[in-house]
Amino acid sequence: MSESYILIGGSGHAKVVIDCIRASGGEVAGILDDGIEAGAKVMEVPVLGKTAEYESYNAHKFVIAIGNNAVRAKIAQRMDVGWGTVIHPSAVISPYAEIGAGTVVMPGAVINAGAVVGNHCIINTGAVVEHDNRLGDYVHISPKAALGGTVSVGEGTHVGIGACVRNNIEICSGCTIGAGAAVVKNISEPGVYVGVPARKIK
Repeated sequence: MSESYILIGGSGHAKVVIDCIRASGGEVAGILDDGIEAGAKVMEVPVLGKTAEYESYNAHKFVIAIGNNAVRAKIAQRMDVGWGTVIHPSAVISPYAEIGAGTVVMPGAVINAGAVVGNHCIINTGAVVEHDNRLGDYVHISPKAALGGTVSVGEGTHVGIGACVRNNIEICSGCTIGAGAAVVKNISEPGVYVGVPARKIK
């Protein structure tokens, strides 16, 4: 039996989540969004109302289709619902990996053996999460970013497009790793890191 989902958020990221759900055989019953008028449609999916109305749809699984890590965290912490996990059929997921509730794994992503991915994460298109990684809740690994083996990424951290992280690295919570950056040393202080090798800019 296919899963039926309600999405929280109906902007650009939601479009990719809709594609993932449909490709995996599920259906999107509707969207709740505080900034889109009820009755509008996103890729033929109806906007049903505001996020505060979520309790009317508890028969469905929910996914937060919002790219911003902090916003996903805020919403998840105030909603008591059944969270769905969405995995595109082209993703390569080891049977020895663990993926948390509310997480979305996009087309072509790879999650290898021993990896543990937290709740409400985004493993975006073509991203690589190597063996024995540990990703906290609300992490976003952007398209084509690659994490070497035994990497730890703290809660709410965003690894930018095409960034790479050397094996055996620890990145603390609350970081932004810029597009194309190369992380070759542990990061223990929240902030924004860019460049090759990655360095803190703020």
